[in-house]
Amino acid sequence: MREFAVRPDQSRGRRFPEPSHPYRNDYQRDRDRIIHSRAFRRLEDKTQVFTTRYSDHFRNRLTHTIEVAQVSRTIASQMGLNADLVEALALVHDIGHPPFGHSGEKTLDQIMQKFGERFDHNLHALRIVEFFEQRYIEFPGLNLTFEVREGIIKHSRDYPPEKHPELAEYLLDQRPPLEAQLIDLTDEIAYYTADLDDGFEAMIWKLETLCDDIPLFERFYRPVLNRHPKAQRKLLFNETLKGIFNYLVTDLMENSLAQIEREGIATVADVRRFPRRLVRSTPEAEREKLVLRDFLYQNLYMLPAFSAEKERGAQVIRDIFEFYMQHPEKMPKWYAEQARSGKKHRIVCDYIAGMTDRYVQRLHQEFVGGSEECTPANIKRQ
Repeated sequence: MREFAVRPDQSRGRRFPEPSHPYRNDYQRDRDRIIHSRAFRRLEDKTQVFTTRYSDHFRNRLTHTIEVAQVSRTIASQMGLNADLVEALALVHDIGHPPFGHSGEKTLDQIMQKFGERFDHNLHALRIVEFFEQRYIEFPGLNLTFEVREGIIKHSRDYPPEKHPELAEYLLDQRPPLEAQLIDLTDEIAYYTADLDDGFEAMIWKLETLCDDIPLFERFYRPVLNRHPKAQRKLLFNETLKGIFNYLVTDLMENSLAQIEREGIATVADVRRFPRRLVRSTPEAEREKLVLRDFLYQNLYMLPAFSAEKERGAQVIRDIFEFYMQHPEKMPKWYAEQARSGKKHRIVCDYIAGMTDRYVQRLHQEFVGGSEECTPANIKRQ
């Protein structure tokens, strides 16, 4: 590892001190605790893009997380970062997401604003690992290291210290280590390319559409077609996507290392003191990712066929929230007790956020009634 990588023996430690493990460092132990948590297992039935997968080939939140971990660890190894810390952060980065993906998160946030609060999946993830996961006799939560807990809340955004005094221990006036900075960028590359793949698998668009609307796709597609003019269209797509993925990963890695060298970054302290994040793609790659993002929003995320599906999921969450606010005793005993002694709306929100898509729909049918499963409508191919 390079000097600007976080080292386990320099960790700020755990909230509750524990003896070291004979053959795993602290970040490896954190990784394993995350994998064995209930919140991690529930990612299997949480939405990535398609709310209910009518084909087993589409990503869910768990398979997306595994893909992010794979590419993040590869980049970390090449950059000389701590790959164990990176892997732990990649595996934990989405456990705070509620059912129904970003639509579910938006709905819970809108509900919480009525109580003068917000729902933030990063902060919810922190509560999960510190409070809701109860696996050990000696301490509450997973008792993860400071660096993993810090990375959970800071990997994708900077929280203003004056607005979040409750997070003061996480050095909000400083940048997170490079290992945490990496996660948001690898997450972005992973879901852009994966969503292209799932959209093509769902036959939402044709190769010609991708070439016409995404110059980056066309740039990698033409050489593949010239080399393999008789290949199946799906294999042509796969080879093109592989080229795009490799280009974006290489650009991110090389540009980040160039910036680190140019700015004279030698230690973790240098990273923390630097006024901005150092892990980033080149301006050219950022522009190409922006085109890719806009294409996905217009031709996948915001498709009319998904609008009814998203609204249905949002309504399920609103109904269940209202039901538990009126009947908190219907929640599991532990949550019901918390609701009696704390902020009921926060406990209800946290309980719902931990649910899978299938489970919240089942509860909706049981307690509210008249609800059919949120199933994608037919999508017109473009």
